[in-house]
Amino acid sequence: MRCYLPFSLFLTVILHPSFSSVVASTSKSQPTQPPPFSKRSFAKREYTTHDYYVLELANSPNPLRSSSTSLPNHERLMLLDEVSEMLGVQIVEPAGELEGHWLVRAEKMTLGKRDRDEKDFVLDTFERLKARARADDLQRRTSEVAVHQFASSVKSLVRQVPRQRVKRAPIDVRQNDDSTARVVASRLGIQDPLFPDQWHLINDDFPQHMMNVTGIWEELGLTGKGVISSLVDDGLDYESEDLKDNFDALNSYDFNTHVELPTPALPADHHGTRCAGQIAASKNNVCGVGIAYESRVAGVRILSGPISDVDEAAALNYGYNRTEGGVDIYSCSWGPPDDGKSMEGPSPLISKAFINGINRGRGGKGSIFVFASGNGAAKGDQCNFDGYTNSIYSVTVSAVDYKGLHPYYSEPCAANMIVAYSSGSGKHIVTTDRGKSECATTHGGTSAAAPNAVGVIALALQANPELSWRDVQYICRETARMINEDDPDWEETSSGRMYSYKYGFGAMDGWNFVQKAKEWKSVGPQAWFHTHSVQLGSGTFNATGNFSGGASIPASKEGIKSTLDITADMLSHSNLDQNKLEHIQVRVWIQHARRGDVEVEIVSPNGVKSVLGAKRDNDANQDGYPGWVFMSVKHWGENPIGTWTIRVSDQSYSKPESNGSFIGWSMVLWGTALDATKTRLYEYPTYETDSDRWIFPPVEDNYSDDGNEVPSTTRLPTRPTEHLPGDHGTAEGEASNPAFGGSSPSSTPTADEGYFADLSKLSSNRKWFGGAIAVVVLFGLSAAVYFWQRRRAIRRRMAYESLAGNDEVPMTSMIESDALGGGRRAGRNDSTGNGGAPRSGRTRELYDAFGEVSDSDDEDDATEETRLHPSGQAAGRVGENEVGFHSGFLDDEDAVSPMGSANHLPSAGRAGGYRDEP
Repeated sequence: MRCYLPFSLFLTVILHPSFSSVVASTSKSQPTQPPPFSKRSFAKREYTTHDYYVLELANSPNPLRSSSTSLPNHERLMLLDEVSEMLGVQIVEPAGELEGHWLVRAEKMTLGKRDRDEKDFVLDTFERLKARARADDLQRRTSEVAVHQFASSVKSLVRQVPRQRVKRAPIDVRQNDDSTARVVASRLGIQDPLFPDQWHLINDDFPQHMMNVTGIWEELGLTGKGVISSLVDDGLDYESEDLKDNFDALNSYDFNTHVELPTPALPADHHGTRCAGQIAASKNNVCGVGIAYESRVAGVRILSGPISDVDEAAALNYGYNRTEGGVDIYSCSWGPPDDGKSMEGPSPLISKAFINGINRGRGGKGSIFVFASGNGAAKGDQCNFDGYTNSIYSVTVSAVDYKGLHPYYSEPCAANMIVAYSSGSGKHIVTTDRGKSECATTHGGTSAAAPNAVGVIALALQANPELSWRDVQYICRETARMINEDDPDWEETSSGRMYSYKYGFGAMDGWNFVQKAKEWKSVGPQAWFHTHSVQLGSGTFNATGNFSGGASIPASKEGIKSTLDITADMLSHSNLDQNKLEHIQVRVWIQHARRGDVEVEIVSPNGVKSVLGAKRDNDANQDGYPGWVFMSVKHWGENPIGTWTIRVSDQSYSKPESNGSFIGWSMVLWGTALDATKTRLYEYPTYETDSDRWIFPPVEDNYSDDGNEVPSTTRLPTRPTEHLPGDHGTAEGEASNPAFGGSSPSSTPTADEGYFADLSKLSSNRKWFGGAIAVVVLFGLSAAVYFWQRRRAIRRRMAYESLAGNDEVPMTSMIESDALGGGRRAGRNDSTGNGGAPRSGRTRELYDAFGEVSDSDDEDDATEETRLHPSGQAAGRVGENEVGFHSGFLDDEDAVSPMGSANHLPSAGRAGGYRDEP
């Protein structure tokens, strides 16, 4: 039965970008830009009764009316309703803002009809039709023409299963009143009662550590007017007195319940409201003020329940390309769980939404995506294992506290761009909360750092609306302020700038950022170079998800290395300016039984090293790295020509049975084009089958910018606060530890200095150096006095009883021999097995060199065994029911004496013999 479109869906199609090109093609006078945006609604999802899929069609001007009817039958593209009929699905609506993508659904099978293996009959039909289309003689069989048309018309079909995203936020503490803040408030007419507590705006305790925006308000007159930020979060309380005047209803939507307004309905739905208050809380008499307090904020609710990829993709593009009044910045304080064991990125559909926003958002200047780095550092998590923060399209923001210290929850990684201020060392972020006039005083985490950065970017966009998404990242890098200069995590890059996995390029400074934005000239178009793939040991990763071959990762700290050469001709051929490198991506295929033991790092031709993935103790996943893409901004501005070296090591090298294999790798370099006239927009690549995007070696070098994809599922987003420690606001920060303690920093190779390699470090601290010298001198004097006294004691003993001329055995050994009942010591054998000459007691004297020796003559005459015995008696004089020390306790073993020989047996003349006590 054929599916026809209802009238309401027909209107939606007419307004969708997929249909706009049809209108443009009917008249040369028709404008090419999209029609004025009107608020779009979405059909409510019924996941309990229906399965949902995203259908991607081949490029056709009109999915409802084919323009290729003049082509041969087997080349004609099918109509949307023809495709849906062959699949047995119902058309729901366009899939977000993605051209050529449609949401369809099919009624769930009843339990009686469903196979035991839960086979998906829609996907099974899709795969069967595609397989039939690939048959060699298909085009010659007229009965199969429809199958070929279907295969040519449909690019992909992906089932949607809702999943949950995780908020990244806070808990506890209060601030003290700030006299300086009150003076500024009076001068600027700020009457908000908690403004003095907003230390991230004015920090009297540590004035160098704040967002530095009050001068922008006062001297530049910039407050964010005309800029719209979308809080992709758990809703937004648009009735709050602090937010209602700046709320943008047109660009707001609830994708959890599919209603018009993003009402925070659940008890835990306060995160989005708090973040919105940081950005745009009004200057009034409620709570505090936002950084861009006259900008507007929209709410897109996705974190309050399971959400499918199609809805997440739509959320990230919601309001992205209106001719006027569209969204400029998407604030995203969420991601996969910060548990130190998750490794997850956006699905292909969500990746397409990012690229769509970058290419077409803000009239082609690109949507600006700001992501919190994550709150899982206490669990060993790193933001390079999060495909959202690890993306070239994200401004990834980590956190520092009011003292400028690194909070223990804030995740480090090579994708961190900047840090902004948030909770720690006893203080939190004060902002708006749910309720008519409610305020929050326990907000924090990296999810509070990100909105602070969004507020500054909003001020910059008011100063210069023409900034592109890449301009914003450039300005982040060039204006970031280095903090905690003595922190060992800082490393100098080849461009001369300092970089830290904890702080990125440094702390965001609002004044510097906006001043630079005002005069900024936009960078040229983007270009990229995708290297060939390097295969090790004939390693492969097949379509069924199995590894084979590869180079074994040795059980050592050094691991295995592989190199890749990049030449000037390669970059020139790709239209990439070698002097304007921005992001690098490294894609790896690694098989390992415990993913958390693997460490991956890349070293540039200039010796600059990026730790891409360090050891994670909680990550026991056995799937390894099946094409995971790491990203680093540490090489920004570096000349990439030369040899790049990757090192993969197993940090559990003491357990060789768990070592894995390095299958292969590749790189992508992103930067500015050499020739702006020869550029093209990057589009998400297409593959013959879904498995082609994963296999290694690749079918072809059709690179996906974001290989960190997951199958399309419905998931429950993890709330940003879920993994944020309860003491995030009270725990003291630090500025003395490198992010990855087991890794050596980037450095120029130096000559080996032997045992004194670290002497320069010791001498850099005068107190430690002086102490070390004093200890050495004291030890030398003590040893000299001891040996002098010892020598006198020996001479005194020798004066009382002389030895035979050829006998070197001191009196202590004579006493010992007599006690054992013989002239020679039992148990000592020579190389022939017969009793050998007694050993000298000199070794025992050395052993006792660090013991306590009295100056008394009685102590001097005592044997070593006498000193050791608890009762003070000599060895051999052991009571009948006592256990004493065996005679050879302090003697060295003979080099020729095997284990189990007589010298390891009890003494023959001792009652009961010797035995070790437990």
